[in-house]
Amino acid sequence: MPRDPLIVSGVVGDVVDPFTRCVDFGVVYNNRVVYNGCALRPSQVVNQPRIDIGGDDLRTFYTLIMVDPDAPNPSNPNLREYLHWLVTDIPATTGETFGNEVVHYESPRPSMGIHRYIFVLFQQLGREAINAPDIIDSRQNFNTRDFARFHNLDLPVAAVYFNCNREGGTGGRRL
Repeated sequence: MPRDPLIVSGVVGDVVDPFTRCVDFGVVYNNRVVYNGCALRPSQVVNQPRIDIGGDDLRTFYTLIMVDPDAPNPSNPNLREYLHWLVTDIPATTGETFGNEVVHYESPRPSMGIHRYIFVLFQQLGREAINAPDIIDSRQNFNTRDFARFHNLDLPVAAVYFNCNREGGTGGRRL
């Protein structure tokens, strides 16, 4: 039986609780599709990716969160989770450009070790269900679970992650 890469990699556990993917969700950097565990270099992720969300009802809205649970380095992630991006009110069948960018995209720049960069998608209870301006004090020590609980987002509906290390780094995360 194939093992779920989100569980094997520790994404489930470190960032989110177990969930069932129930929405089509795609992340694409410069025509390169992100799949669980793929390796991307910082130079490949400078600009925010294109996000594609499935569904069939424009009255359904989603929140997208991108975090690094390995900041500042995987052996001592004392800034876990570092928030790289937060977009709310994304209508189904569209992407991030139709949503409300609450925290602007900050490109990954890992300096030590191999970091996991995780995109988590939540379904909102309704449009403008998240009072965005008051929610983010700092990108450091963001907590996806607490954010979701506070805003009644329930469990994620989709997630995907990629690995990234500094531009000249070598090796890969062992799964």
